[in-house]
Amino acid sequence: MTKGLITRRHAVALGTAAFVAPATGLLSPAQAAGLAPTPTMRGGANNYRPKAPIVDRIGGGGFWMAGTVRRTGDGAPLAGQRIQVWAHTTEGHERDAHSHGATLTDADGVFRLEMPQIVPAFGQAHGHLAYDSGEFKTVFLRPVMASPNDTTLHVDFVLEPA
Repeated sequence: MTKGLITRRHAVALGTAAFVAPATGLLSPAQAAGLAPTPTMRGGANNYRPKAPIVDRIGGGGFWMAGTVRRTGDGAPLAGQRIQVWAHTTEGHERDAHSHGATLTDADGVFRLEMPQIVPAFGQAHGHLAYDSGEFKTVFLRPVMASPNDTTLHVDFVLEPA
């Protein structure tokens, strides 16, 4: 059989893909129709401080908390959204005011905030993040790090309107 020749099997497969792909949202990776909201995690709101200040960095830094914020349904990036971060670190406990800070997402829905190294509390190295601006439903997250030696933690939010 020569290369480039379309067989009946190929034609049927292509026709099926053309019919099925739009219904499943698999037309392109960028399409995110039906993207579900991020659920609040148990323990995420522990030691939450409403209206923590927007800061350039928490403490001396050395650890990066980063992620993206997108809208439910279409997955569009959400610019200017406030994400609060706090954790038990080498410089303080998660209940301490100086261990809390917030940042805003950029035009691509990306946030990054430098903070001191997260250390284990209650046996786990974990951070706390909150979306709490009010335009969308509040979400509290408590992701656990793979290793207490990690120097970054990436967390994504998918928000639904309030």
